[in-house]
Amino acid sequence: MVTSKNVGLAVPDWPTTFGYNMFLFPVSKWVGGILFEHTHRLLGSVVGLLTIVLAVWLWLSEDRRWVRNLGVIALAGVILQGILGGLRVTMMKDEIGIFHACIAQAFLGLLVVIALVTTNFWRTFATQSIDLQRFDRIKFLAFAITVSIYVQLALGATMRHEHRDLAILDFPTANGAWIPDTSAAVLAKINAWRDGHGLSSVTAFQVWLQMAHRFLALSIGIGVIAFCVRVRTDARDFNALKRLSALWVALVICQIALGAWVIWSNKAADVATAHVALGAVMLSFGVSISAICWRVMAASRREAHGGRAVPVTA
Repeated sequence: MVTSKNVGLAVPDWPTTFGYNMFLFPVSKWVGGILFEHTHRLLGSVVGLLTIVLAVWLWLSEDRRWVRNLGVIALAGVILQGILGGLRVTMMKDEIGIFHACIAQAFLGLLVVIALVTTNFWRTFATQSIDLQRFDRIKFLAFAITVSIYVQLALGATMRHEHRDLAILDFPTANGAWIPDTSAAVLAKINAWRDGHGLSSVTAFQVWLQMAHRFLALSIGIGVIAFCVRVRTDARDFNALKRLSALWVALVICQIALGAWVIWSNKAADVATAHVALGAVMLSFGVSISAICWRVMAASRREAHGGRAVPVTA
């Protein structure tokens, strides 16, 4: 919401807030853009505190070293995220804001993994019956889609920080065509029209950045549907994965619809924020599904290597 409302610098100093200790800033001054920016800082501090608790808790109670290490990585990530947030204010560089957004999504993905592997649900996957050769293709597709979603979120962050207005104002076409013309003469005409309507000028890079975002969205949508079909074909007894893949399809349809709504609403702040939030949910599903696939494949390979049959479960 801070970026959607363009209030990232509503509070010009850091780590203080208008000279106050961040946690002692008077509530009466939480107005306008300051409300969003200051609340963002406070919530960031809460997340940091909870991550410290999580890391210590894992280190003291978890017997798997790799899970304890994930807690340490999460702690390092949230510290880096806080520093980047502060540097974005003090240095006023959009590039830091883009990196800040990308680290946030990676941090979320890491927390999803930690949450998943510390459940009893995770342990049940060690006994899931699969066809190794067929399931390897499912796992590869899940990983490829998840990486694509992360790249898509990075593209979205770049668009949000690169240009305050929409570079392309129509959908599903782009400047009235399926493939936009970004020649100097056409861009000059477009920018003259935009200037007359109080919009900032665009460059060919900004137009093609948005087109890349659209093309990748289409590819991800096709990939998620293909993944769901493959799961139902090659892992029809894996009920948990079937349910997750069906929900993933529903999410990608909603996400594409929200992306279109962002354009049709001329980048309304609440719609744009919902689009980013659902993108994070899409990534969380991808990370969960990929982790589950990795778990099942690793357990099945150990069983195959040991010469023991893999038990069949519902």
